[in-house]
Amino acid sequence: MSSRPDLPSSCVSDDETLRQKTPESKPRHSSLVKLLFDRTRVNQAVENHNYHGSGSFEDPFVVNWIPDDTGNPLNWPKWLKWTITMVSAATCFAVGFSSSAYTGTIVPLMIHFKASHTLVTAGVSLYVLGFAVGPLLWAPLCEIYGRQIIFVISYGLYVVFSAACTADNGIATLLVLRFFCGTFGSAPLTNGGGVISDIFNADERAIALAFFSLAPALGPSLGPFIGGYLSDGQGWRWVMGLMAIVAGFLWVLDMCCAPETYAPYILQNRADFLSKKTGKVYISIYQHQGKADPPSVILKKALIRPWQLLCFEPIVLLLSVYVAILFGTLYMLFGAYPVVFQLERGWSAGKGGLAFLGVAVGMVSAIPTIGLINIWYMKVTKRFSNEPVPPEYRLPGCMLGGICVPVGMFWFAWTSYRSVHWMSPVAAGVPFGLGMSLVFQSIFSYLIDSYTIYAASVLASNAVLRSLFGAAFPLFTKQMYDNLGTQWASSVPAFLSLACLPMPFIFFKYGPAIRQRCKYSARAAQALAMAKEG
Repeated sequence: MSSRPDLPSSCVSDDETLRQKTPESKPRHSSLVKLLFDRTRVNQAVENHNYHGSGSFEDPFVVNWIPDDTGNPLNWPKWLKWTITMVSAATCFAVGFSSSAYTGTIVPLMIHFKASHTLVTAGVSLYVLGFAVGPLLWAPLCEIYGRQIIFVISYGLYVVFSAACTADNGIATLLVLRFFCGTFGSAPLTNGGGVISDIFNADERAIALAFFSLAPALGPSLGPFIGGYLSDGQGWRWVMGLMAIVAGFLWVLDMCCAPETYAPYILQNRADFLSKKTGKVYISIYQHQGKADPPSVILKKALIRPWQLLCFEPIVLLLSVYVAILFGTLYMLFGAYPVVFQLERGWSAGKGGLAFLGVAVGMVSAIPTIGLINIWYMKVTKRFSNEPVPPEYRLPGCMLGGICVPVGMFWFAWTSYRSVHWMSPVAAGVPFGLGMSLVFQSIFSYLIDSYTIYAASVLASNAVLRSLFGAAFPLFTKQMYDNLGTQWASSVPAFLSLACLPMPFIFFKYGPAIRQRCKYSARAAQALAMAKEG
């Protein structure tokens, strides 16, 4: 299964051909300290290796991973790979948690700042809007400067802006700070999937991605519960403070446990080091193959190509709209649940947040479901032998999840009457959470398999669109519930998800023909065929 969630648009290493040439033998491992602080990972074996070329400007030495290379992230021990995965997932969890924990402070903030509900709710929308801006910045920058330094700087500023939210500087300042929190906090959401792609081979990646993809979705589900209780007991400043404390701890933990993993950056640094030390000319394998673009080109592509894909690739547009509707629905629920459980049933903010545990249970249950789907997918790969599996075989998860989502939403809508026991609308969150996770995982995998060399741009376009929906939905939730009533207002996203239900079935049948007629997907297929022949 390919890279993901939340992730995900990221600096995905699209060249699987180079990655899969890595030897499977077990090398002696470098110390974690060396991996953290040595950008080149050069040892005696690396210096003495017989690289292809003669070392001249016309025929430079081409630097690639050597056999048993201890600096190659694919060769790192499993404990380190899973440590990096869990820490990366935790940083994403914290960012998602902070997006919704804020909802527990809405009423206290309205009273404290004498502001309207819509204005205070904008703190959620502006935070999520930052998720749309961030990928356009962090994805290209990580290609230029590596993943880790971008994380250290951006997440460090996220901690600073989160801490600044605890100050009493007015609602306008708080809203601006929330936007910056979302923008700088989106770095692990942007690059986390790429980290997983860097350290796991394709056949090992599915379970790691399942765990990783859960984090940014589970965080928002638990935020209202914790934020509500903390706000009730200690006040809104402690909610903001908790976000900053958790983020600060994870920032330090990531710096101590997660080395640089981006292969083009490591190999380019290695080539530069060897050139300076020997006086010969060394270039990385990516630069040799024309895959190392100048920074200006990288930035231009990152800003323009996602919009080109949305405008001219129907697969990207339609599936991104599907994901965006579900993402917007999740954030709409942060306004809908308080109406159903607090206003109509008289629950406190903390107790009302407990209702989101149904969604959280559904998301957690997606992990074993994805595991079963992956077992089926591995059987499919054997059937195709050495031929690439058509991307459409990534869609069954979306078919199943697409059924679960409207079931959960209609269930929630029409059991939200006060006369119906509270367990029913809470339980309705289970199929919604399960379905949303399956749809996300399936669509991300399908898009990456369909667009291979354009995967980073495809995921960036998806992230921008879904973040815009996530930012917009909370702003009209209260008005929609006031005008339509609880049942029909809750049915609106159910009907939208029902309208999207045929998409995976249509693409499963007609996807190959559609991809052949689309410019970028056709190019990606040609590049994959050429790489296989080469």
